Amino acid sequence: MYKQLVLITLSAVLASTSAHAINDKYRKQLERSGCTQVSELQGCDIHKTREENAKAGFAETDGGAPAAQHSRNLVAKSDSGATVATIRIQADGKVWVSGKPVAAKNVGGALHFQQGLITYTVSDNPEGQSFWMDTDAGTKGSIIRE
Repeated sequence: MYKQLVLITLSAVLASTSAHAINDKYRKQLERSGCTQVSELQGCDIHKTREENAKAGFAETDGGAPAAQHSRNLVAKSDSGATVATIRIQADGKVWVSGKPVAAKNVGGALHFQQGLITYTVSDNPEGQSFWMDTDAGTKGSIIRE
């Protein structure tokens, strides 16, 4: 019985220390690049400088203010209310759909871009009608502010 109790206690102690998984080298890379663990998963490159990542819209620049602070954050929703994609449109015209950069064109007062089989149309006027369409599945929905 005593051996089992020691084994259980030792296992609990070892399991609780695994939360400190970031090593010093990785922490320094995050600090130098301006990335976070979350932004790294979205494409922020820990091997680049803070300035390079800021140009790509990831790193923080001035004391914690995000580099892409003038971006529009939108969500494409289905008729049932489920999120189809998250959209970020930066002030410089770069567009990201679910964390991936996409090419966009300004046509007729709206921004048009595509990812996979889904075409997105975002009105230049923030109050205008924005929508998405999947021509293959025959579905569509609205795009709203996040």
